[in-house]
Amino acid sequence: MFFEKLSKLLNSAFHRTPQYITVSVAEAQSVSQPAAALPPSRLPRHVAIIMDGNGRWANARGLPRSAGHAAGTEALRDIIRASDDWGIEALSLYAFSTENWARSKEEVSALMSLLLKYFNSEIDELDEKNVHITILGDVDGLPEPQREAVVNAMARTKDNTGLKLNIALNYGGRAELVRAAQRLAEQVKSGQIDPEDIDDMLFEQQLYTRESPDVDLLIRTSGEQRLSNFLPWQTTYAEFIFDPINWPEFNRARYMKCLREYADRDRRFGGVKTDASGEVSP
Repeated sequence: MFFEKLSKLLNSAFHRTPQYITVSVAEAQSVSQPAAALPPSRLPRHVAIIMDGNGRWANARGLPRSAGHAAGTEALRDIIRASDDWGIEALSLYAFSTENWARSKEEVSALMSLLLKYFNSEIDELDEKNVHITILGDVDGLPEPQREAVVNAMARTKDNTGLKLNIALNYGGRAELVRAAQRLAEQVKSGQIDPEDIDDMLFEQQLYTRESPDVDLLIRTSGEQRLSNFLPWQTTYAEFIFDPINWPEFNRARYMKCLREYADRDRRFGGVKTDASGEVSP
């Protein structure tokens, strides 16, 4: 145990945010982007991704949908590693929604098997890299093997101080808001707080993402342009990017392209832009 803690401490000490982040020239050319470096100060603190298009990717190749989910897992590994390498503070991934239970038994079974396989195969590397794992959603509603795997992952990485990896499983955004309201109502009922005490900050403390900042950038693959009940509170001021490719094809180069587009956005948070003299800019 001592040597495991020492290893993570040393890894954290030497794993600093790079002065600039970039991808290889070949990767940049694959998405018609320059390979020039991007300063970390222009990166989002919190990226959320709706990993869509696994089934469409498989169907286009005459493969079962389960093959698409397996290919999507490979893309997932690379994006998590890139986020860690580039110094992203928090990464939230939409893996399985409460609505996904309505899919065929075969597809749900394949997804649950991949989930179990992923946590069993990746937990050592994630823990070694000081990644802090949080599951967003109703963990108790998962099958027992998967529930045990994710509970173990959260317990094992709870003291880690690196990338905050939030994985939405059995998650619904409206259900999260209702859950938060119920918890506050219980505190009011027990006399712990008054209704007037409830504000944004107190409400956010009841959300699954209370340890992460608000989402700065939301990416959805496969061309669909909707939230699908994912982090409705946390994405209030997020920048949205809808990438037309399917999730198994999403790689570091596509990710960097999204980060560059985000860096070029003018985020005003409801205000107006002014120039150096204080005049309102166009």
